[in-house]
Amino acid sequence: MRVALADDSALFRSGLARLLGELGIDVVAECVTAQDLVDRLDRTADADAVILDIRMPPTFTDEGIRAAAAIRAAHPRLGVLVLSTYVEGAYAQQLLAAGTSHLGYLLKDRVDDPGAIRDALERLSAGGSVIDPEVVERLVMANQHQTALDRLTERERAVLAAMAEGRSNAGIGQQLFLSRKTVEAHIASIFVKLDMPAEGDVNRRVRAVLRWLSVDPTRP
Repeated sequence: MRVALADDSALFRSGLARLLGELGIDVVAECVTAQDLVDRLDRTADADAVILDIRMPPTFTDEGIRAAAAIRAAHPRLGVLVLSTYVEGAYAQQLLAAGTSHLGYLLKDRVDDPGAIRDALERLSAGGSVIDPEVVERLVMANQHQTALDRLTERERAVLAAMAEGRSNAGIGQQLFLSRKTVEAHIASIFVKLDMPAEGDVNRRVRAVLRWLSVDPTRP
């Protein structure tokens, strides 16, 4: 099997290349950026699979995700294994939106297990998929949270968004032109719909905001 790598960390890249070599896998390219990898594959499709990080130069945000999408579009039968240091639910959803054939998403901790890497690459090359259990758990939780949030009305969402900004009930009322009693009624409804009964020392307001942010951390 021939594999091309892309990771801006020289230490991680060389260590992974050495591990793959010990597994009998031929590393045909070691790239520093996602664009380098895309360009290499466009020039010569000499790999059976690629391994790339999510966050790479120049912005260290979603370069790996965008590169994976471009590679899958241009080389649909190529195995694509994306690695991440942390579980990034939003990026995982973006990555998996176009289907999971020939696609894998693993945490970098799994690289310590040679058997797991070999198995992942073989499954991807055969058209299967490999998703890290921690990523699956995060996506399931996000979907459950999203289902609960879908119950909220547009006005309740606006109230919850204002709560996430740290506004008091009075501040929410001023922002949304609502009376204090109306704001309190909306918040009570939010707690009911998110299944958050009063539990002594538990701050339901904080829990509701965390639920809101857990689905999309970029929300205000």
